[in-house]
Formats: sequence, C-alpha cells, structure tokens
Amino acid sequence: MKRRAVWHELGITAELTELAKVRQWVRTVLRGFPANFVSTAVMVVDELTSNALRHGRAPYHVRLLPDAAKLRIEVDDGGHEAARRRPPSDLGGRGLLLVERCAAAWGQLRRDGGKTLWAELTTDPDAADGG
Repeated sequence: MKRRAVWHELGITAELTELAKVRQWVRTVLRGFPANFVSTAVMVVDELTSNALRHGRAPYHVRLLPDAAKLRIEVDDGGHEAARRRPPSDLGGRGLLLVERCAAAWGQLRRDGGKTLWAELTTDPDAADGG
C-alpha cells in the first residue's frame, strides 16, 4: 500500500462564514501548484464543505492529501444521511454535479461517526493519460 507523505487537516465550525476560511486555507496549502489547478481545487473543496455544512452535522473536518499524481480532498461531517445530487433549482442542487464534472473520481464513505465525502483531482496531466 502506497502511503502519502503529507496531508493537511482543518477543523471548522457549522457557520457558513467558515467557507471563506476554508478557501484561503486551500490556497495556502496548494501554494506552488498551477493557478488553474488551485482554482479547481478551491471550487471542489468549497462545494463539498458547503454540502457538509448545509446537510450534515458537526463535527466537520476538511483534509487535503496531495501527492505527485493527484490531490485527494476529504470532508467529514457527523451526519449519517448519504449525500445525493439533487435536480438544480433556484435553491441549489449544483454542488455535487460540479464536483462530478471537475473531479477524476468522487464518492462518499460511511463511518461510525458520520460520513466522508471525497474527490480526487489529477495533479499530473500524464497520469490522467495513463503515461
């Protein structure tokens, strides 16, 4: 099993104002990556975190696990209800669709204390081509 050398974690409260803090944290952690990759990562983290804050419950944690080929994003919350895509409307429903379109893979894991939504973004363009 390949182990990741570095991972970063941020605990947040249930306030939607925490989203700005999370976005800035992602930009800081990913300093040195290409700007377009960082923008996509910020958007995906923002969507997964806002989904957790709106539909889950405390405690909340956001993790970034970068390696040479991909960035794994994980957002934990204490809720047990599975996240699901909803039809887009004026009230929302676009977040997980956006994550699906930006990520190489995404999903969720149930655990004793709640669930983890995760997404993986390719950091190495050659890895996406299998080369």
